Amino acid sequence: QVQLVESGGGVVQAGGSLRLSCAVSGGTFSTLALGWFRRTPGKERDLVAIISWTGGSTRYADFVQGRFTISRDNSKNTVSLEMNSLRPEDTAVYYCAASTVATMTDKIDWYDYWGQGTQVTVSS
Repeated sequence: QVQLVESGGGVVQAGGSLRLSCAVSGGTFSTLALGWFRRTPGKERDLVAIISWTGGSTRYADFVQGRFTISRDNSKNTVSLEMNSLRPEDTAVYYCAASTVATMTDKIDWYDYWGQGTQVTVSS
């Protein structure tokens, strides 16, 4: 059983930065595909960024390209999301997720383990 616990959310002014972290336990971390997703009220969960099991490949949603960076530390079993130039529309609950069935995937249904989420609020 894989468990994920996010941290680092909070309130920040537009233009500011936040770093989200996700501690992963259980399973074999180095074989997990990992991703960050977000949900705003009334909307489906959207992909934000994904990273391959080796960390060698990453992919971002168009709306965060150039502002957010996903990374993983296979020695510490953590995945992080560095968020810069934050905008009010980035306000959402952010979730980290792990897939045991792919080395990297943008298919939300292939992520079989999820964290509880952390709230990010960007004020204008």
